[in-house]
Amino acid sequence: MGDFAIRAEGLAKQYRIGQMHSSVDTLRDHVVHSLRNLRSERRPRETIWALDGVSFEAREGEALGIIGRNGAGKTTLLRLLSRITEPTKGYADVRGRVGSLLEVGTGFHAELTGRENIFLNGAILGMRRAEIVRKYDEIVEFAGVETFIDTPVKRYSSGMFVRLAFSVAAHLEPEILIVDEVLSVGDAEFQKRCLGKMESFGRSGRTVLFVSHSMPIVARLCPRLLLLDRGRLVADGPAESVIGQYLHGEHGTATRQEWSDPATAPGDEYVRLRSARVVDASGATSDVVDVADEVGIEIGFDLLKSDLAVFPWIDIYSEGGQHVFSAMDTDPVWQEQREPGRYVSTAWIPDHLLNDGTLHVTVSVKSPLLGRKPWRHAEVESALTFQVVEQSEGATARGHFAGRIGGPVRPLLRWTTRSGSTADEPLVAHPSGE
Repeated sequence: MGDFAIRAEGLAKQYRIGQMHSSVDTLRDHVVHSLRNLRSERRPRETIWALDGVSFEAREGEALGIIGRNGAGKTTLLRLLSRITEPTKGYADVRGRVGSLLEVGTGFHAELTGRENIFLNGAILGMRRAEIVRKYDEIVEFAGVETFIDTPVKRYSSGMFVRLAFSVAAHLEPEILIVDEVLSVGDAEFQKRCLGKMESFGRSGRTVLFVSHSMPIVARLCPRLLLLDRGRLVADGPAESVIGQYLHGEHGTATRQEWSDPATAPGDEYVRLRSARVVDASGATSDVVDVADEVGIEIGFDLLKSDLAVFPWIDIYSEGGQHVFSAMDTDPVWQEQREPGRYVSTAWIPDHLLNDGTLHVTVSVKSPLLGRKPWRHAEVESALTFQVVEQSEGATARGHFAGRIGGPVRPLLRWTTRSGSTADEPLVAHPSGE
């Protein structure tokens, strides 16, 4: 595989659970703590393997993504590679200066100004003072907090805080950059700038390890992915195939989501998502649809206030993270304010449009355009996943061709053909256009 930047061999990390030590400040605390430990020694100590026997290599200049469900061991792996904690078994050989973005904002002090925190946080992240001075203007411009740079960060909004924290971390110059789910910070515009910054790392020849739950982003940044499940490495390969295994295997999301607790359901003071599912023509939940059948994306949401017009919206992505299309409900009724209550909307994707393969769906509820951008009240990325197959015996866009047809869509179009050498010849319609 050529020169490697990271090589992990049998990397494993075991944690003991249920053995947290309380603070010990007084003689009484010492005695009680010691007696408690004596009693606990008589019981078997429960342990878990957060990471178990993970082996892989990352080449110099490679962008390697790591995906998996919560608790799969992704962050543990990054902590081991960052030398934050030591492995229980195995080893990792890391060549080059490492910059870690495991938790945006670590090292910021609330009482210090933005300017002071840039120098403090930059030093914590391993930047020399000369580097910080050289990059200071670029850091401030990227964060977009010029007006408040001499204000204590305790007075910053949460968005301003994370923008400044990411900007400092993003202007490191390491040979190896380790990133754990930090592109979710800030608003949509800032996320695009973060994504552009991450892409520039790859183009500059640096090695990047990137963890994310956003399949479109991780597929765009990383041609190769690792899939972790319960601490074990279960897949290592091209992004498209690994994402397909994650989304449609036992590791992925399903064709139905429900948020039963309105307090924690995705959304804001205007809208809360309550359900989402993939349905067939009869309205039944379905995880497999035929290319010759229409498929519906159903979104259930609670409208909490009547003083704002909203509309449901979907984004469809291929298994490799390619954006297939976006669609909103354009019915005029959504241009008007509606009474608070539960609404269930279904977007029907016509038959003979989608290609066979795995697709995943981002569902959201938005407000009309403010300037050029809609206001997202509630959104869940990759909320649903379904499989498109070809089982019907009728006419399809494949015709008699047996091979793979590329692209995420495969519409059955109406074709017309003229025979002969002149335009006066009669028109012959293709059978699929009848």
